[in-house]
Amino acid sequence: MDDCLKFYINGAWVEPSAGTPFDIINPANEQVIGQVMLGNGDDVNAAVAAAKAAFGSYSRTSVKERLELLDSIIETYKKHLPEMAETISKEMGAPMWLANAAHAPMGMAHLATVRAILADYAFQQEHNGTMIVKEPVGVCGLITPWNWPVNQIACKVAPALAAGCTMVLKPSEIAPLNATLWTQILDEAGVPKGVFNLVHGDGPNVGDAMSSHPDIDMMSFTGSTRAGVMVAKSAADTVKRVAQELGGKSANIILDDADFNKAVAQGVQSCFMNTGQSCNAPTRMLVPSARHDEAVEIAKQAAAQVKVGDPQGEDTTIGPVVSEMQYDKVQGLIGKAIEEGTELVCGGTGKPDGLNAGYYVKPTIFANVTNDMTVAREEVFGPVLSILKYQDEAEAIDIANDTIYGLSGYVQGEVTHARKVAAQMRTGNVHINGAGPDVAAPFGGYKQSGNGREWGTHGFEDFLETKAILGYAAK
Repeated sequence: MDDCLKFYINGAWVEPSAGTPFDIINPANEQVIGQVMLGNGDDVNAAVAAAKAAFGSYSRTSVKERLELLDSIIETYKKHLPEMAETISKEMGAPMWLANAAHAPMGMAHLATVRAILADYAFQQEHNGTMIVKEPVGVCGLITPWNWPVNQIACKVAPALAAGCTMVLKPSEIAPLNATLWTQILDEAGVPKGVFNLVHGDGPNVGDAMSSHPDIDMMSFTGSTRAGVMVAKSAADTVKRVAQELGGKSANIILDDADFNKAVAQGVQSCFMNTGQSCNAPTRMLVPSARHDEAVEIAKQAAAQVKVGDPQGEDTTIGPVVSEMQYDKVQGLIGKAIEEGTELVCGGTGKPDGLNAGYYVKPTIFANVTNDMTVAREEVFGPVLSILKYQDEAEAIDIANDTIYGLSGYVQGEVTHARKVAAQMRTGNVHINGAGPDVAAPFGGYKQSGNGREWGTHGFEDFLETKAILGYAAK
């Protein structure tokens, strides 16, 4: 697992056509732990050709055959769970407790959820003598990020396989080792040749070649809004389906009738989880103006409980951010917030004491933030929380919705009250009183947070086309 020097095309590990080596860095110590070969358009062509050739037979497999394949993948994945957790921790910096509790198990959760959906899904329904048929969309191009790597791979690959699609996966070159392990699992489980293909590479050379490829019928992309726009533009000439899960700047509205101590502390923990590297992180905490100082004190105490350190450490709460580039970006945005006159509650620029090697960031909280400040507008993707004031509920909702993003939202308060506020938030997901993720529910965003949905039945149906056969019932 130290090297990802080959691609998986048409059921075999093959040499890149002319790959460029790229170092994989452990963000906890800045040491090289392997290499990946960055592919090009020729590699994409070979992978797409294999997927296209396999589509004819795989798309006609029975539900029973696909259920048996998913069962085999699930059983094989179970055997590799500890290895998957260890791999993810080393390449993207997640603490081992989080890698074991969430990162690796999310792959299993998506596989199991999709299997249950496939077992009961009605692919044909007659309506007024017309048969409405759901069919696989075709060859799919899948591009996944580094922050929740196998989660994003599984929530694309599993429904694509279940739907009868064939595919080409390009994982993030920053954290590609888990994708190689995932591919080994699929190979061991007996996925037919050409159905699943893996090409490593960067966006300009592999991602763009996939997005513009005339033989790819659908692009499913997770990443930044900036990159998502590029995928959509490249895909436009061939009018392929594009499903995107992009950036976020989620608001966490804490109502006056919330359990204030619990809600604020929980909001800090949620924001800092995964070192803040989650597109749905609640990075804007909205509190009543009269209770701003109270919220700041609670948040400061909660941040003091966060232990930054080696992902292998048993008492580590959060690890490093994923790369030097990400570290520099986060440091720049922290510095910008200070320049713009926010109140620095804790943290700030530089590394935590005693952590000189590795891309570690101080857990940082800013208070007296206004929604026009850079730290409230841009996705930081680090352990950085902004606390904003609101005068009344209407203003809180206005502030929450005043963003180009709309991926997720959070509301803390009396349940009936919180439901009314949640209904007015322009986001694809809203979490009430700390509710966790639901892999059976649709995940995706409004506005520049993307289009389409992942997870559950909605995510499965994104990989299906709809056909109407008229006169079906005619005698």
